[in-house]
Amino acid sequence: MIIDAWMQHPTARLLGQPWIASLNRWTGNKETGDLPLAFTLGAMEQGGISHGIISAWTAPAGDLISNDEVAGWVKESKGKLSGVGSVDLRKPMEAVREIRRCVKTLGFKGVRVLPWLWETPPTDRRFYPIYAECCELGVPFCTQIGHTGPLMPSEVGRPIPYIDQVALDFPELVIVGGHIGYPWTEEAIAVATKHPNFYIDTSAYTLKRYPEALIKYAAAHGRKKVLFGTNWPMIAPSKALEGIDAAPLDAEAKALFLGANTARVFKLAV
Repeated sequence: MIIDAWMQHPTARLLGQPWIASLNRWTGNKETGDLPLAFTLGAMEQGGISHGIISAWTAPAGDLISNDEVAGWVKESKGKLSGVGSVDLRKPMEAVREIRRCVKTLGFKGVRVLPWLWETPPTDRRFYPIYAECCELGVPFCTQIGHTGPLMPSEVGRPIPYIDQVALDFPELVIVGGHIGYPWTEEAIAVATKHPNFYIDTSAYTLKRYPEALIKYAAAHGRKKVLFGTNWPMIAPSKALEGIDAAPLDAEAKALFLGANTARVFKLAV
């Protein structure tokens, strides 16, 4: 079982953002318009992905991928996808109500807000109602750690002090930090070791680009703390998984990394 912890089914609104130019330069992506869901489901099938978690994107300019669009794709996928919602950081009460709708009505498995998208660190007071509601509903808060690939500032992606402080303030909160935390991966590993409810996902990186420290962590005492992800469509699942058979992970660590950890953290019935 392979589960992708971080995917997007892209919209023209997302692909048209000026800050995505750097990602397009690295990946060679030339898509600009809305795409059929078969585009994403086909990539999953080619890469052997059993299940994918797709995310909404709410930005200061509005919904780049709306919660209702994600809900529609999840339904259309017939069990291949689960949804993660997003909310407007500037409207805390509306955000709380939308999180409730996402989880209770749409059946979403978590909430994702990207600090770099708002140029605001995750310790900002406006995040705290979101964290509290995630705790109340028992769903993970997903975010990005590490430098920012899109053309936006990176400082807000530092695991220390930001994620460390959030985990101290909300010890019940399950936090999934995507994009491995590079170039602060050792900070991310330290935070994951310190806080039982903080996890790292490997989205936006191919296996050959994982820092050695992360591979060693996933192979040993961190085997229950690292989740496989792609950040599709930035990286195709088949590309992200190249070399997995030769990775220095025993059978248990590999199974946990590829799917079991994500199923447990997001409470997936797959």
